[in-house]
Amino acid sequence: MRTSRLLRMALMVATAMLTAAAAQSQWTPAQNVPAIGAGAMALLTDGRVLIHDESGNPGTWGNWWTLTPDLNGNYATGTWTQVASLPSGYGPLYFGSAVLPDGRYIIEGGEYNLGAYAWTTKGAIYDPVANTWTSVAPPPGWVSIGDAPSAVLTNGTFFLGSCCMDPPAAVLLNAENLTWTPTGSGKFDIYVEEGLTLLPGGKLLDVDTYGNINDPNGKNWETYDPGTGDWTVQGSTPVQLWDSCASHEIGPAVLMANGTSYQAGANSCGAGHTAYYTVSTATWTAGPDFPDSLNIGDGPGALETNGNVLLMASPGLYQTGSVFFEWNGSTLTQIPGPPNAPNDSSYYGHMLMLPNGQILFTDFSNDVELFTSTGSQYTGWTPTVLLSSTTLVRGHTYTISGSKFNGVSQNNAYGDDFQDASNYPLIRFVNPTTGQVYYGRTHDHSTMAVGYSGPTYTHLDVPSGMPAGGYNLQVVVNGIASASYLVAIH
Repeated sequence: MRTSRLLRMALMVATAMLTAAAAQSQWTPAQNVPAIGAGAMALLTDGRVLIHDESGNPGTWGNWWTLTPDLNGNYATGTWTQVASLPSGYGPLYFGSAVLPDGRYIIEGGEYNLGAYAWTTKGAIYDPVANTWTSVAPPPGWVSIGDAPSAVLTNGTFFLGSCCMDPPAAVLLNAENLTWTPTGSGKFDIYVEEGLTLLPGGKLLDVDTYGNINDPNGKNWETYDPGTGDWTVQGSTPVQLWDSCASHEIGPAVLMANGTSYQAGANSCGAGHTAYYTVSTATWTAGPDFPDSLNIGDGPGALETNGNVLLMASPGLYQTGSVFFEWNGSTLTQIPGPPNAPNDSSYYGHMLMLPNGQILFTDFSNDVELFTSTGSQYTGWTPTVLLSSTTLVRGHTYTISGSKFNGVSQNNAYGDDFQDASNYPLIRFVNPTTGQVYYGRTHDHSTMAVGYSGPTYTHLDVPSGMPAGGYNLQVVVNGIASASYLVAIH
């Protein structure tokens, strides 16, 4: 990330969109979007989407909104509501972020704060029930957090790396008292520009970007073991995936249902390379380059419900004229983009899987779009539910057990500037007569492990305001819904 990117974001210069090779997708605009610059976002465990206003207007850097689906579960015609603002003095852009297992949302650092280049150490945590933000003190001794990579480990602990401290620094959060414990010894390089991919089994995968190491040909990749707290260099990727020409940027990495993690590359002096990591063999295979000197120097990717990965590339570095692709495990296919694609660079984009299977897309404007995949749903990761009772009381909390509650993947990826993993269960109630949809709030899940098919559970708060009657209960993770289980709500 460089300072010029904030200026480029404000310009939004129009360029011609490249011709799409295949019309395999559909974009739907969200309605009634307020006059904001929708940017970073997160899926709350009650079905709402929390969205940061990143328009850059004076006084708005601390503002957040929620998008609530309408009574039919449709987000395109949902309700926008401004919620609590951040604590005074904190209004970040490009920061670490995650929804915690208890349902709260944490943000840490920021490359910018209140519009000024900062590498700030500020942080805050949002309680969606109380609608309040609470400041989080920085890790002791840290001088920067900045645009920080983060991830929630399988045991639910939040892992945070400092963008720029040398030697590399990382910590684990105690969510109960909001204190930090150092971790991550043995890290090869600093965390700047890097993204962390949670793997089945619990390790983190990281492709190094050599932010503090002068090696233009470096191809290291490494893994973090939460059991030991150590990083270990595992070898070299088959192609260089970070931009060694200028920026040290890299693209998103998305773990797929086929057991591979697809890594898109950045390259400011040519086409971006790609590669994929096979989890079962711990090996890398080179993928196809992006065409026409396109690459993803910062930018979003998301796993679709059909098993493909949706990607947003752009020419050069930080240039507008974005182009959208799908990766199906063997080929890259160009697809039509949303209306603002000609005006966007890849780093403008954010993607979030919704529980209805659509991918929400924001780009610092108020043209918020929803992407609908085509084709069949990927198989093998449908949640199952074991209900101890089919009668539930409004306003009460229940333990809901089953399997595959955390899905195959974190699903959504970007890198160090923004994280919005959605590998946690949501529970919705659908009235079989009217089709009306209500989401209960889930919290305190038993695990955050991806690719885990064993027994799991979460806690469900049944909405106190939903009408009594019969409903079909579904557990949903990453847009994949369980079978319907008929329950009576009293």
